[in-house]
Amino acid sequence: MTTETRAESDPINEQKLAELVETSLVDLGATVHASLAVIGDELGLYAALDEAGPLPSAELARKTDTAERYVREWLRAQAAGGYVTYDPETDRYELSPEQAYVLANKESPVFMPGAFQLVASAARIEPELREAFRTGEGIGWHEHDEDVFHGTERFFGPSYGSYLLDWIEALDGVDEKLKAGGRIADVGCGHGAPTIRMAEAYPNSTVIGIDYHEESIAVARERAETAGVADRVDFEAATAREYDGTDYDLVTMFNCFHDMGDPVGVAAHVRETLGEDGAWMIVEPYAEDRVEDNLTPFGRLAYSISTVACTPNSLSQEVGYGLGAQAGEEQTREVVTEGGFTRFRRAAETPTSLVFEAKP
Repeated sequence: MTTETRAESDPINEQKLAELVETSLVDLGATVHASLAVIGDELGLYAALDEAGPLPSAELARKTDTAERYVREWLRAQAAGGYVTYDPETDRYELSPEQAYVLANKESPVFMPGAFQLVASAARIEPELREAFRTGEGIGWHEHDEDVFHGTERFFGPSYGSYLLDWIEALDGVDEKLKAGGRIADVGCGHGAPTIRMAEAYPNSTVIGIDYHEESIAVARERAETAGVADRVDFEAATAREYDGTDYDLVTMFNCFHDMGDPVGVAAHVRETLGEDGAWMIVEPYAEDRVEDNLTPFGRLAYSISTVACTPNSLSQEVGYGLGAQAGEEQTREVVTEGGFTRFRRAAETPTSLVFEAKP
């Protein structure tokens, strides 16, 4: 006896089939492209094109001390994906201003090589993730490849440099307090990019960066030394439910609240550590409240990274709430108010970020 699946028994729409196959081919190319983008960034291929292009493959190889045959194939792959511009009349390649802004300008808020580094390295945990699907167990942030941490810093760091001060200015009276001299706790600070940015912007304030990952805290201390702000920045290896200190004028969490195992407990601890009229700024990936409204290219990216890193990290901790990177405003509000906050609002947003302000 044979059993037909639904897919076998239902008629196939040839147009939809062709569209899905085309989508799969695009995704396959993008999957391979991620590692090529990392190579282009690390070997300085994008930077050299930005500085000197248009260039033939041999000249780009000479400038970057790389092998021409590899560079030639890399360039053709980049051109096919729209990341590099090719002139068939001269057989030369260059970066358009837009391509350079995305691929070569490390201060650009849409600088993407760090994101490619992040997703390429996150995929290395696939065997452990496959097993976690079977068992329901979590995978801690600290269990990922080191490039995940560096890629995260390089992906989010430029946007923090561009938007962070605007976000703080959108909070109720916080900017004035910090200019006069306040206390800031940056929880889930990672390598300290936003922590250091706030220390630079508010020299009269003291800032503490907090992260449970001790290796990231060590890197953050080095970054603060290099930036010249080590005298007014401190770092603590602690969880979001247990970090020290009270009377903070501002507690910040950048793209990490949804990663936490017990976000309600975290909210309760933040409330305990805030000073009078202190504010909690929560920056989360942009998301609508309904799943069907997040079925977009950005939503796909956020849900995918959430599946690989964010949700497993939450499930690895006590409670294992599993909020996820596309929780949206209403679900975030519910968690924050359950933790004891009475005021919650959307203070700012960008195409990829939601910025919330919570007060007791």
